[in-house]
Amino acid sequence: MMKTPKIITVSQLNFYLKSLIDNDQNLRFVFLEGEISNLTDHYSSGHIYFSLKDEKSVVKAVMFSYAAKNLKFKPANGMNVILRARVSVYEPSGQYQLYVEDMQPDGVGALSLQFEQLKEILSKEGLFDKAHKKLIPAFPEAIGVITSPTGAAVRDILNILSRRYPSVDIVMCPVLVQGENAAYQLAQAINRFSDNDIVDVVIIGRGGGSQEDLWAFNDESLARAIYNCKTPVISAVGHETDFTICDFVSDLRAPTPSAAAELAVPDREELLSELIAQKQYLSALMDKKLLDFEHSLSNSSRLLSAYSPLKLIDSCKKELDVVTDRLLNISKQFVENNTKRITETASKLSALNPVAVLMRGYSYVTDTDNKTVSSVKDVNDGDKVNIKVSDGTITAVIEN
Repeated sequence: MMKTPKIITVSQLNFYLKSLIDNDQNLRFVFLEGEISNLTDHYSSGHIYFSLKDEKSVVKAVMFSYAAKNLKFKPANGMNVILRARVSVYEPSGQYQLYVEDMQPDGVGALSLQFEQLKEILSKEGLFDKAHKKLIPAFPEAIGVITSPTGAAVRDILNILSRRYPSVDIVMCPVLVQGENAAYQLAQAINRFSDNDIVDVVIIGRGGGSQEDLWAFNDESLARAIYNCKTPVISAVGHETDFTICDFVSDLRAPTPSAAAELAVPDREELLSELIAQKQYLSALMDKKLLDFEHSLSNSSRLLSAYSPLKLIDSCKKELDVVTDRLLNISKQFVENNTKRITETASKLSALNPVAVLMRGYSYVTDTDNKTVSSVKDVNDGDKVNIKVSDGTITAVIEN
């Protein structure tokens, strides 16, 4: 007798298959290797949906938010990964899929991948551009130090700052440099120095360690705090071969904390030596300038002497003396000659002077019309005449 087949619903079938798979111990924890495709990241819920494929097959996968929040990198299409998951059936569609509990990049560490992804994002936003780098002041008055208060880094920084530039004020901001809260404390310390504006430069860093130890300095919030900081920031994380996001975004990267202290302040001894050298240079320069001025003055003096008007004046004075002497001689000769002529003329005049003749006893007679009587014929009996003598005139009447 044939048995009547049992009819079941689709839901019953899917439930039955799900029960079989869920109870299979081999499918509760599986590790799979494959390439991510068809990735959908629901940012509102935090769930990640994708497919995992190889050369021949593909399987659906989901990573819920409680597991996705622990990822140390950002999954992307084409990325090869290794998954830890359980296999189950999604009853509404009857499709089996992977429920991923953990995911690691294949061939590269999760931290390294996360580092490169964040580095690429911040670089595209321009946070590493040299144009945004602030200059480190040459002579800071105060320096902020963000690091662990108990590590070797803080001792190295303080020792070097006090030795190289003892006049600088040091403002300590002790923080955690690794662990869960380290990145938050580092970012808050940067923000406090930026807001309060009490220092001229900030040193942030720690000593060496593994990538996990230095991971707080790869935090995105810290990177943005450094980028927005009003005060120049020197990054000094780990050893010379260690690089963090903090190094790329800071205004200056130092290979070690000790090097950061040396880059932050000048060396007092070097400054003193430089000042002494500058003093000697300026002294030598002034001596040379004075010697040049002395030579120039000497040359100018010779030129002035050669073109001086004093020589011309002296020459003119000599010519004037000669001309004056000639004029004096000519004047003297003129006076002498004229004096001689005057004397001779005076003698002649004296000889011809009728008064002189009269003084020798002679006289001359004039009539009343003052005409000279030179002959008896010039007068008649009874005429009046004037007889001129040396000391006066005698009036006389003519009588026969």
